[in-house]
Amino acid sequence: MKSRVSVNQAVKFHGHLGPYLVLGILLGEAALKKLKAKKYFGIMVKVWGATDKPKSCLIDGLQLATGATYGKGNIENNPGSRIKILARNPENKQEIKMYLKEWLIQKLDSLKGHIKSEQFAKSLYKTNPMKIFELTPMTHDPIWRFQD
Repeated sequence: MKSRVSVNQAVKFHGHLGPYLVLGILLGEAALKKLKAKKYFGIMVKVWGATDKPKSCLIDGLQLATGATYGKGNIENNPGSRIKILARNPENKQEIKMYLKEWLIQKLDSLKGHIKSEQFAKSLYKTNPMKIFELTPMTHDPIWRFQD
């Protein structure tokens, strides 16, 4: 497996440690692995529900883990009531959808203060990603489609 984005690398890029940053890293790493995609140019990412802080910190984690960036145009952020991610390998056309599990959403909403958030972020980094989000193959729902 490719080398993992470290917490130190993430903090150096983002400026501080928080759970949404870590979630972005975990989601991005899982997407690359599941899709057998290459970092940087071999993945496309669409995100919903992460337009406002602190949820928008998820975008930085996704960029770090996948190498998808706004400059290259292979990541986009859309308004939405809940965080959802669609990732695509443009070479093999495989796509997956990812959602945060309900218990995690409730935990994130209950965090108070930077110290508690940072502690939770550190514990998330060590967690098996399958325990914190749903990852499913793509369906034919048109809102989720990438344009070829």
